[in-house]
Amino acid sequence: VENYEFQAEVGKVMDIIVNSLYSNKDVFLRELVSNAADACDKKRFLALTESDAPPEPMKLRIRADKDARTLTIEDNGVGMQKSELIENLGRIARSGTANFVKSLEQDSSDVSLIGQFGVGFYSAFLVATKVEVVTKSFKDSQADQKAWRWTSQGGTFTIEESPQEDFFGEQSGTKLILHLKEEAQEYLDSGKLSDLLKKYSEFITFPIELWNEKVQYDQVVDESAPAPKEGEKPKMKSVPKSVFQWETMNKMKPIWLRNPDVVNQTEYSEFYKTTFKAFDEPLTTTHFKVEGQIEFRALIFIPSTMPFELTRDMFADAGRAMRLYVKRVFINDKFEDL
Repeated sequence: VENYEFQAEVGKVMDIIVNSLYSNKDVFLRELVSNAADACDKKRFLALTESDAPPEPMKLRIRADKDARTLTIEDNGVGMQKSELIENLGRIARSGTANFVKSLEQDSSDVSLIGQFGVGFYSAFLVATKVEVVTKSFKDSQADQKAWRWTSQGGTFTIEESPQEDFFGEQSGTKLILHLKEEAQEYLDSGKLSDLLKKYSEFITFPIELWNEKVQYDQVVDESAPAPKEGEKPKMKSVPKSVFQWETMNKMKPIWLRNPDVVNQTEYSEFYKTTFKAFDEPLTTTHFKVEGQIEFRALIFIPSTMPFELTRDMFADAGRAMRLYVKRVFINDKFEDL
């Protein structure tokens, strides 16, 4: 086991996050899922430019273990070598790190924009007392490939080989294991995780699978019923049974990224109803792209009936259905000036 100190800048970020009083800790999942999706993107790019082997189908898997109080986020993306673990997670003084610290010194209550500074990984410490990263790199040949384990509880980190680790990806991948704080046990609930994934990461390119509990009903003979007469079938009853299975969370496609001339009215209507939980048809739809110093795409629906929230209060926050997505990731829906 090798021991390392975090670089001063990174240590400062860690300090701020570990001791943060920020109430919306949900953003940690958005950041870690975005990082995992980026790792899959990088693997796809490397496979096209530098590798002879095509990449395996890529996806993310999220699993909560209530007994161990851990939350595991795994991808079969590009992975990291030992040197990259040291540099990316502990050493490099990126300009983003300094900018993030400067931003928090001005407003210490808001760490929700951590991702825009490139230090989103450290948001794991909003909810975890200890973080483990186990990874094997796509850049290594199969013969030389090793799995490495990075572990930190803040302040320092260790790196060691992890030869016995299982990955669902055959070529490469990264597994984040978060040992959750006492006050963060809510993130072991699959319902809570499902809601967050659908809110923040519904439009991520790669499938996100959640280890989810489902209730199935088996038909068994009803022992309490009278015995069947000759030639009759015994009376049956339904018995509930809990089963766990992988469930895909992000099935909706971000149609605003497509050109308006190739999207038909049925697709707009389906997207409107699913995304905004609406029952009416949109009265009109506006879909456009702006290019210049800032580039963005916008998709605006005018409902044909007044949203329920506004029937009770014309100024209700819930009625403001304007959402900002950056790289397919939900960032914000609170815009005071709109």
